[in-house]
Amino acid sequence: MRRIVLTFVILFISALGLQSFENPVWSDEFVVVLDAGHGGKDSGKYYNGLKESDIALAITLKIGAHLEKQPKVKVIYTRDTDVFVNLYERGAIANRADADLFVSIHCNAHTSQAHGAETFVLGLHANKQNLEVAKKENEVIFLEEDYEENYAGYDPNSPESFIGLTLMQEEYLDQSIMLASLVQNNLVNQLGRKDRSVKQAGFIVLHQSYMPSVLIETGFITNKQEGAYLNSNKGKTEMAKSISEAIMSYKKSILLATQDSQDPEITEKEIETAIATTEENIYDGVTFKVQLAASSKELELQPYNFKGLRELSRSKEGNLYKYYYGETSDYNKILLMKAFAQEKGYASCYIVAFKDGKKQKLSTIIKSN
Repeated sequence: MRRIVLTFVILFISALGLQSFENPVWSDEFVVVLDAGHGGKDSGKYYNGLKESDIALAITLKIGAHLEKQPKVKVIYTRDTDVFVNLYERGAIANRADADLFVSIHCNAHTSQAHGAETFVLGLHANKQNLEVAKKENEVIFLEEDYEENYAGYDPNSPESFIGLTLMQEEYLDQSIMLASLVQNNLVNQLGRKDRSVKQAGFIVLHQSYMPSVLIETGFITNKQEGAYLNSNKGKTEMAKSISEAIMSYKKSILLATQDSQDPEITEKEIETAIATTEENIYDGVTFKVQLAASSKELELQPYNFKGLRELSRSKEGNLYKYYYGETSDYNKILLMKAFAQEKGYASCYIVAFKDGKKQKLSTIIKSN
């Protein structure tokens, strides 16, 4: 996988103000998707009258207000009121917008008086503590309708659950770490929050997006002082200003990188290598495909009609032609192929399963193995 570690170090130093650069001109809009954690029927963590969903929303809206004042910055909210939005849709919002950043805002909780800020990027659970934080945030999927279908095969304890989009996030890992480091630096050095560091864990909400993405645990509502701070207008305002400044520092820094580093691309060769080196997960008698589109038009099955993708097929259901990419009984392989299709621009593509020539619910197939 390509890496831009040296570029990251140079850019991170410049972003912290240790080197002076001209402020480059961004030719297009810089799109930031802000995700206020939880909402509606999911209040998130709750302690002593403090609701994570309310605090996260207030901070998120203040971040957005700061960013919207900047030239050529477009802000999209996954929610801007107290409503429930499933994790699957939050990432899809960012993917459809072809966003430059995805930033998810949360609050932490613990049975002790733990305190401090920590910022996460997507990765395998490095330790039990990171796993527990991710599991708490991921539990919201059980409040969603059709969660078994949307998250078929997902297991927070299994690395294989992250094969598809983790590959895509791998391409953006350096950028995600850069943003996370800038956020963490501001929260610690500007606001004096305890530094709980930049970490990796398997958050579903990060797993669903394919751009640089971070999840910020702003502090612990279960800590008497920190909870009061986060719930105060002063705390929310300071948090928002600190995070928005980190985002703008990231924007300035990434412009100095090469175009290839700004917008890394998964290549067909990388997909083939990943498939060849990934453990098989075979479902006997089942065929998996990635559904790309449905249309009333019968298109020729050639790469030029499908953004360069090969291994194409189609079927007719009623008046619609369904177009598919890939054909395999290996579920891990089809996850990788789905990731590649999304990289090519099919943001809403999804995996379908066939058994004995008939389409089956994916969640049912996964459960049966």
